[in-house]
Amino acid sequence: MPQTVTSAFLHSSADLQGTSVCLFGIPMDYTVCFRPGARFGPAGIRQASYGLEHYSLQFRDTLQNRSYCDAGDLVLPYGNVQESLRRVKVFANELLERGQTPFALGGEHLVSLPIIQAVYERHPDLRVIHIDAHADLADTYFGEAVTHATVMRRVLDSLPHAQFAQFGIRSADRPEVEFAQTLHHAPFRVAEPLREYLAHLHPDWPIYLSIDIDVVDPAFAPGTGTPEAGGITPQELFEALEALRGRRVVGADLVEVAPSLDASGCTAVLAAKIVREMLLALFVPTAVSS
Repeated sequence: MPQTVTSAFLHSSADLQGTSVCLFGIPMDYTVCFRPGARFGPAGIRQASYGLEHYSLQFRDTLQNRSYCDAGDLVLPYGNVQESLRRVKVFANELLERGQTPFALGGEHLVSLPIIQAVYERHPDLRVIHIDAHADLADTYFGEAVTHATVMRRVLDSLPHAQFAQFGIRSADRPEVEFAQTLHHAPFRVAEPLREYLAHLHPDWPIYLSIDIDVVDPAFAPGTGTPEAGGITPQELFEALEALRGRRVVGADLVEVAPSLDASGCTAVLAAKIVREMLLALFVPTAVSS
């Protein structure tokens, strides 16, 4: 799979095959409905990561206890949605075949679709946890069925509704709200309803976690394509990740970071910290630091 490595996330291994988790960037924002720029998200997150410590006070743990690599950004044909999604799925399948867990950096939210499809094909009991400001449940958007506004509806074309849950939603059209009645749908908040949901989830069931940065209020994360007022704080998101510790996470992504829309750079800094906390919360230690 062709790809380019321009930089790497903090403390990531150069061994692209000998690690348990593989970060990779998907520089795609072809179907965004408001402000473009998310294709620069992966590079912005990596650059911001260099200002972080390896150690997390939230989890009392260090990245030196995790085995992960950064494969860089996938090379995609600009503007070609279907071929780009095909390449993402091919790469995700390569990781899964090697026994690695895919962890994608977006990019628009549509990039989650082929990764979830690849993971679901291997884990038919997969649970998808979607944390976002927007429901992304439209059947079509401006006549298009495959966009970042329809991504979770396309996921649910094959995934059973009982295996999907979304949290933090605070923006949706009426048809999306009506469709969401068939789902586990927790609006506005994330941490507490997620804890309640997980209490009824078998600990061995595999989980895919998809986080859109815009679930966080734009006061903290203005650098995103479709900001939505009234969001959660970063701390609530970190508490949600803490609730997921010890669960069997088989794939993850963080999407919709658009650094060019935030002159302060605080969105990329927050995103880098979220990635660090996800690495510590979602994936088991594979080494012991000295």
